[in-house]
Amino acid sequence: GIAVGMATSIPPHNLGEVIDAVKAYMKDNTISVKGLMRYIKGPDFPTGGIVVNKDDLHKIYETGSGKIRLRGKVEVEKLKGGRKQLVITEIPYTMLGANIGKFLNDVASLIETKKTTDIVDISNQSSKEGIRIVLELKKDTDVENLTNMLYKKTRLEDTFGVNMLAVADGRPETLSLKQIIEYHVDFVFEITTRKYHTLLDKELEKQEVQEGLIKACDVIDLIIEILRGSKNREQVKKCLVEGITEGIKFKSKASEKAAAKLLFTERQANAILDMRLYKLIGLEIEALQAEHEETMKNIALYKDILDNYDSMAAVIIKDMDAIKKEYGRKRRTAIENAEEAVYEEKKMEEMEVCFLMDRFGYMKLIDKNAYERNKEAVHNENKYVFNCMNTDKICIFTDTGKMHTIKAVDIPLGRFRDKGTPVDNLSNYDSSQERMLYVAPVGQLRSDRLLFVTKTSMCKLVEGAEFDVAKRTIASTKLADEDELIFIGSASEMEQIVLQSHGGCFLRFLTQEVSTMKKTALGVRGMKLADDDYLEHAYLLAGHQEYTIFYHDKEYALNKVRLAKRDTKGIKPRI
Repeated sequence: GIAVGMATSIPPHNLGEVIDAVKAYMKDNTISVKGLMRYIKGPDFPTGGIVVNKDDLHKIYETGSGKIRLRGKVEVEKLKGGRKQLVITEIPYTMLGANIGKFLNDVASLIETKKTTDIVDISNQSSKEGIRIVLELKKDTDVENLTNMLYKKTRLEDTFGVNMLAVADGRPETLSLKQIIEYHVDFVFEITTRKYHTLLDKELEKQEVQEGLIKACDVIDLIIEILRGSKNREQVKKCLVEGITEGIKFKSKASEKAAAKLLFTERQANAILDMRLYKLIGLEIEALQAEHEETMKNIALYKDILDNYDSMAAVIIKDMDAIKKEYGRKRRTAIENAEEAVYEEKKMEEMEVCFLMDRFGYMKLIDKNAYERNKEAVHNENKYVFNCMNTDKICIFTDTGKMHTIKAVDIPLGRFRDKGTPVDNLSNYDSSQERMLYVAPVGQLRSDRLLFVTKTSMCKLVEGAEFDVAKRTIASTKLADEDELIFIGSASEMEQIVLQSHGGCFLRFLTQEVSTMKKTALGVRGMKLADDDYLEHAYLLAGHQEYTIFYHDKEYALNKVRLAKRDTKGIKPRI
């Protein structure tokens, strides 16, 4: 079968307010949404909090969709020594559950990344008594600015998307507040009608049985005579219901004629046959008559409810009042208009730092003095080392053709011997799916050109400024199917390129033979490869630089490779 999924999102409301609004509609069905909002002030969330866009609620209730802005309730408590602490006593409904843990992590992240230095400690003291999240602050903290930062940077202020979609008359429809109440009232009248039809039917059955028993008490001697003269229950029943007296022995013809005229209903006959003798006691007969009178009153009442709108409305209102009295509670969520949370972010002091990443992908920043003191160990123990500004972004290029960026400010600034943070934790880089080829700061890339070389020998140069982007992950190049990058390097001051294939062919040609293209281009062919061959390595050489590699366990100077043209076959060295 084919299924269609539709999302609906209706915020919780206060039971007492909803009942009052329903009653108002029942008394005047021309009431407007604005009129209903005199009773329903707005959503009422079980976690409390504050709805801060009161003026938007009318449009939301009129259209059935919109966004409600929710804030947690924050109180300031004074401590000894002039210090203060922020206590969050109510949270946005959307923060309920696992999101409380995320909020605590977000606050911890703000502290770690130096976005705020005002928070000394954070603790979750929530219990069954209620929410209590405590942020201990430094002395002389600007509490208002910090609170606004929490509203902006965490889920302490969040939005609840309203989409009042419901199935109305068999069709999905986005309903206004008034329409929802209309459909609800229609439904309540429908089920109340069913209820009182059922109650009326039961009372009519009781009436029938009671009238049969009262009539039977008046002719009890005749009924006893029928019972004594009959052979079985069916014979008695036929006599009582249909007046058939054949086979029954009577004391006189008069009794037989009277028996033929009884004509009870089948339900009455069964009740008479099931009746016990003690029911013939005078007090029991009086009780039966009193019960019959009560039944008649109920029948009259139920018929009045079913026949008159006002009577049924009064019953529904009475039931709702009982529910409100039993389960109603005071509103928990405050409704108000609040200004947009604005906070002044402390300007970061711009400084030059040294970026380090080891071969396991752990990275850190250290200051320049620490780098100078440990320069030899830094280069021995790390794969990537370069200077950058703490306001810069770090670009990570991978063999899948992706480029991931990390803000330098998000990388911990620590000591040289600190372990560092895995690159996976601060970016979209996935070490299980891709391999890192090149790492550089955006500041360096802006004035640089990068050489891209793929496994199938496609080459191109790209201006580094193209990688100064806002997104965390982009495609750094276009790759053909089944192709992958094997090399990315800075080519600004490099004059020659050497390509090495898996089959042992080397080709050296000038960098200027490779065109500068956009990052979305495939590139040009570097080396003509045999059918089963592919590129393994690429090297960039300066004009007179001697570059030696180990090939077949022997040293081989790439400068000795004959200088050729791009897009030609390589040569195999004689070693």
